[in-house]
Formats: sequence, structure tokens, C-alpha cells
Amino acid sequence: MPLKFLFITNQAEVARIAEACGVEYVVVDLEILGKEERQCNRNSVISRHTLEDVLRIRGALTRAKLLVRVNPIHEHSREEVDQVIAAGADILMLPYFKTPREVAAFLQTVGGRAQTCLLWETVEAVEHMEEILALPGIDMIHIGLNDLHIGCNMKFMFELLSDGTVEMLCRRFRAAGIPYGFGGIARIGQGDLPAEHILAEHVRLGSGMVILSRSFFTLRAGNAMEACREEFQQGVEAIRDYENNLETKDAAFFEENRWIVQRKVAAIVEKIRKREEAAK
Repeated sequence: MPLKFLFITNQAEVARIAEACGVEYVVVDLEILGKEERQCNRNSVISRHTLEDVLRIRGALTRAKLLVRVNPIHEHSREEVDQVIAAGADILMLPYFKTPREVAAFLQTVGGRAQTCLLWETVEAVEHMEEILALPGIDMIHIGLNDLHIGCNMKFMFELLSDGTVEMLCRRFRAAGIPYGFGGIARIGQGDLPAEHILAEHVRLGSGMVILSRSFFTLRAGNAMEACREEFQQGVEAIRDYENNLETKDAAFFEENRWIVQRKVAAIVEKIRKREEAAK
């Protein structure tokens, strides 16, 4: 099956464009607690979306599902979850959990009023995997490579793909019967690790969803919204074309791609290491 696409935005017009281009999950990102501290000095984006954005995007969508990433479990989680569900979220995503207790609290608070998605992005969550997966009410899982690679003291997020960590997690999620996906991708031919190599790994590992990066929609000065829509559509179509091409490939192709990913990731990590040493 084709990958389901997630795209993060709090702009109604952009959400409508993403939906028209085939994005299945439009994401409003409310997570803010602890994020700046965790991702300090990293090339990361903190969205700073609001509850009003949830309402705005809900009103813009007709087909795509509205997924809202809430904050990690905290003293006001029930109030936050209630507000997000009342605003029309179809799916709630719990980020940065570490224990089965946190996940159980989240699932209980949602209480079947919306679907649930776990953002698996801590070392502790990996350590408590079996207990967490035994909890009822988990509808889908996304592996968050950014925070997880930070927690593993890695230099590049796709080290988790090349060292077998993502494969191990996918195997466990598949055995539990829970749909899953991981990470994000840039446009075909773009990215430190080119998107086509990542796509082949999604197919090999049975992934069902991926986040489209910010590169799919860039509103620059003098660039009309219609031009941005065309660029978005072209980017999505290029991925779909490559997915169709992957359907013709055999097991040997995917094994070779796995080795290519390992080599390319190793080269990127070495480049990062040398840059860090030179900056000292």
C-alpha cells in the first residue's frame, strides 16, 4: 500500500493544498514542554501552534484527518486533551513518553473519543516496549528519529535506520498488529540521505506513514500560492512515481539499498564528526 503522508501546518490554505495533494494526516503541533531544552543547538523547528490553530485547520479540512500532537503527560494533560478533542481532532499524538504509566494515562484520558498515536522517541520507551505495547487502545505508532537519536547520543538521526534500531522497532510493532511509520522525507533527490533510499527502507520495513518535510511547501517572497501548490503536487507525485517503481523491485534490490543507506549514513556521520572537531 502507498505510504500515508503527514504534513505539519497551522495555515488553513496550506492545509487545504496538502489535502488536495493527497496528504492523509494534517498535523497541528501543540508540543512545547521541554522541547527547547531537548533540542537546543539542533536544526529543529518548534512549531508553537495553538488551540485556535486546531479549530482553524479543522474548519479547512474535508477529507484528511486532523492529527494533533499534544504535550507530554503533565499536570494539565486532561484539560489539554479535552480541549483538543472538543476542537475536532481526529487523532491525538503523545510525544516523549518514557513509561507505560504515562501511555496508560494518555489512553485513559482520550478514552476512545479520538484515535491515538504514540510518538516513540525515547530510549526509555524502547526499554519498556513490551509493557507499552500490551496496553489496549493504541491505534498507530510513529518512530520519532530526531529525539530518539539525541537520546542515543548519535550525531545523525538516520543512524537509527542504518544500525537496525528502526528495523527492530518495526518488527515489534508489526507483531503487535499496530500500524506504524517513521521519520520524515524531503523531496526525491533531496536530503542529506536522499529520499529515494529512505523510501525503499519504508517499503522493506513495512512502514505505513511518513512525515513530508517543510521543503514540500515553501512560500517565498514573490512566489504565488498557486505556484506553491504546484510544487507541492509535483513533490507528492514524484514520491508516488518512485513508490510505483519500487513495486517492481526484488529482495536483492532492497538488500542492496540497505547497504547503501549504511554507507551513506556512515559518511555523513564522519563528515559531522570532522566538522565538530574543526570547530573546537
